Amino acid sequence: MFPSTIWIILAVCALMCSIGFYKFVYFLSVGYGFAVTGAGIAILLLYGKTLSIWTILMCVLFIIYGIRLGGFLLIREIKSASYRKTLDHATKTEKPMPIFVKATIWACVSVMYVLQVSPVFYRAVNGDTANIFAIIGTIIMAIAILIESLADKQKSAAKKLNPNRFCDTGLYTIVRCPNYLGEVLFWTGVLISGIGAVKGLQWIIAILGYILIVYVMLSGAKRLELRQNKNYGNDPEYQAYVKKTPIIFPLIPLYHLENVKWIVV
Repeated sequence: MFPSTIWIILAVCALMCSIGFYKFVYFLSVGYGFAVTGAGIAILLLYGKTLSIWTILMCVLFIIYGIRLGGFLLIREIKSASYRKTLDHATKTEKPMPIFVKATIWACVSVMYVLQVSPVFYRAVNGDTANIFAIIGTIIMAIAILIESLADKQKSAAKKLNPNRFCDTGLYTIVRCPNYLGEVLFWTGVLISGIGAVKGLQWIIAILGYILIVYVMLSGAKRLELRQNKNYGNDPEYQAYVKKTPIIFPLIPLYHLENVKWIVV
């Protein structure tokens, strides 16, 4: 269940997300992307000679996914004064965060990132063989990256035209958080790819990682909803938009998370 090389993956993820000690929100944003990239590289280096083409592609998608996410977030923060202001306001506290709290967050997220990539890791460990689920998982992962990239591009374009209006164009006509949808879809592909390769109790690790990232995405969607309600709550167009557009999952009539108590922001 815990092969020795998993500690190498954990060390890589911990190193890559340690940027959160500079700004703690980076543990779950920039550091998150870099950790996934690092995990993809580490799996290729450890098992590259024994991997099927589909598992190699999954590792490459890890690398692309992480670089795209981490790079996009850094560039947005550097270029957008309004985003920096929003980020600073969201993370501002009266007292500096104690180092032991940061260290605890760092340890927890590092483990979570290992759990998330574990289906691909276990595929490599268990003697990689290509099957239909590896193909399906890889395709879903690639589609998810395209969805996230397009969603970020569409929102950036909309905010450039009107910084003071919510985005309701393109993918945002389908769900209000298409980037979070893409995120969930990406890790759904990763989980599916493990079918036929992940064995026994290893599924506990894989499923736990999936549950955690879905919860994080729901928490992010709730946090965004609360912020948008504050900014646009008196706008009749916004009220009409949220009443007809699901928050994160298309075709599922889940429109609000603000009153869901078990989702903590």
